[in-house]
Amino acid sequence: MGAFPTPLAAFGLVYAIMFVKGFPEEAIFNVMSYGAVGGSNTDSSQAISEAWKAACNSKTKSSTVLIPKRQTVMINGVIMAPTSPKEWAGTDKSLWLAFEGISRLSITGSSIGKIDGRGTGWWNQSCRDHPSLEGRTLIAPTATKIISCNDTNLSNLHFINSSQAHVLLMECRRTEIKNLVITAPESSPNTDGIHIHSSHNIIIKNTTIGTGDDCVSTGDYTSRVNISHIKCGPGHGISIGSLGKSGNFVQVEDISVSNIYFKGTTNRARIKTWQVNGNSK
Repeated sequence: MGAFPTPLAAFGLVYAIMFVKGFPEEAIFNVMSYGAVGGSNTDSSQAISEAWKAACNSKTKSSTVLIPKRQTVMINGVIMAPTSPKEWAGTDKSLWLAFEGISRLSITGSSIGKIDGRGTGWWNQSCRDHPSLEGRTLIAPTATKIISCNDTNLSNLHFINSSQAHVLLMECRRTEIKNLVITAPESSPNTDGIHIHSSHNIIIKNTTIGTGDDCVSTGDYTSRVNISHIKCGPGHGISIGSLGKSGNFVQVEDISVSNIYFKGTTNRARIKTWQVNGNSK
């Protein structure tokens, strides 16, 4: 299983993550047992990382990393990123939460808690909106990256204000995403709701997305994607691409988009390609 990256700032206590392995029995790893402390000014990165490692090393069929429900000042339950881009110094600035190389991964919530990217600091120094700013950034953290995972379920979660894209699938197979709410200001740069890249057999349904970029977008080498029953807007609509910018051969196929309610979007459903060598297909 993959490692749990840092930094991860304070968390509200309504959230659970399940990871399934091919061994008998079941184990629950409560982050409180590893030293986690609730509160908006408390960094529990290390405790969550230790619980994650223990779950990965467990010889059980099902390992659950649990952040339990408790009475706190954040009664709705919030997992929050650091507010300042400076807190990513020395780390991979392209991600916040990442899951890599996991089979039968399930990430689910109660639709009450939130995953808050607190991206304002990154938006204020984005190269798109501030091209002359000293210290402007091209790369900002994606709230949740799922990389090289098979048979994944992502459901019943509320993502807000990611620094860049909210959910990214890369090199994944057989993923179902449903019952999400994803929101960010219409003016926020590059805050795609869900981006799919080099992935296959993906279902996205019953989800509400309103951000400053595409509600759902698909990149190179993606196939068999079914997107349905989505409320999209504000944002740029649902997009295939952009494709072929570097002039290399790309192929995207079997993308189904149906039962979409667009409101306040700059586009509806579209295909974006670059006229380079005519290799987009």
